[in-house]
Amino acid sequence: MTHFHIALWGVLPYLVAVLLAGGTAWRYRYDRFGFATRSSQLHESRLLRTGGPLFHYGLLFVIAGHIAGLLVPEWLTDRLYVDDELYHANALIVGGAAGLATAVGLAILLYRRLRVPAVRAATSRGDRVVHPLLATVILAGLTATASGMAAGSYDYRLGVSLWFRSLFTLDPDVTAMAHAPLIYQVHALLAMALFALWPFSRLVHAFTAPVGYLVRPYVVYRSRTPSTPYRHPAIAAVRTGNGRTGRRAPAHAPDPVSPGRADP
Repeated sequence: MTHFHIALWGVLPYLVAVLLAGGTAWRYRYDRFGFATRSSQLHESRLLRTGGPLFHYGLLFVIAGHIAGLLVPEWLTDRLYVDDELYHANALIVGGAAGLATAVGLAILLYRRLRVPAVRAATSRGDRVVHPLLATVILAGLTATASGMAAGSYDYRLGVSLWFRSLFTLDPDVTAMAHAPLIYQVHALLAMALFALWPFSRLVHAFTAPVGYLVRPYVVYRSRTPSTPYRHPAIAAVRTGNGRTGRRAPAHAPDPVSPGRADP
C-alpha cells in the first residue's frame, strides 16, 4: 500500500462527500430555480415515455442492489440462510437485469437528445459531460457484474464492501480496495467523479423527488354530503308579495321574523 492508494481510497471519498453535500446546499440556496430537471417533454414525448421509465426504475433497482451488496455484511446473509451461491445468482440475475434496463433506458434518452433538434438545443455544457460519464459508470458496473459469472471470481463482499463500510467509521480499509480487481476500482472512481459533479448538473433534480406525496393526507376537493350554504343576515333574501326573491335588505334592518314577510 502506497501513499497514492491512501490518497485515492482514504482521502478522495471524503472530499467527494463534502463536495456533494456542500455543492447541493449551495445550489439549493442560490439556484432554487435551476434545482430541477428542466423537462423537455413538450419537445418530444414518444421516446421519453419508453426511455424514462426504463432508466429510472432500472436505476432504483440498481441503487437497491448496491445498498444490499455494500452495506449488508456477509454474516447477516448467513443468518438469513442465504448462501453464497444463491446470493451471487441473485446479484447476477436481478442486478444484471436492472443494469441492462438502466443502460437501455439511458441509450434511448441519449438517442432522443441527439436526434430531436429541440431537445438537442436544450442540452447544456454540463449535460455533455455528465451524460457520457453516467453511461461509462453503468457500463463499468455491468462489466463488473458480468465478471462475477466466471468460476472463482472476485467476491466483492470481502473487499469492496469492507472498504465502503469502513468509510462510515472514519477508518477506511485502504488495503481492501487497493487489492480489488481493476474493473471494480475503475467503477468506484467513475462513480466518485459522478458524485462530485452531481450538485452542478441536471442530476441534482433527484433530490426533488416528491417522496412526501406518498404520506401526505388526502386533499378534499368536494364533500360527499351536501352542506347548507352560509348566508349573511344583512344580505338575506326577502320574499316579496309577488313571490319573487332577491331584494336585498338594508344593512341596518333587523333579521326577518319569517321567510314570508319582513318585520314592520
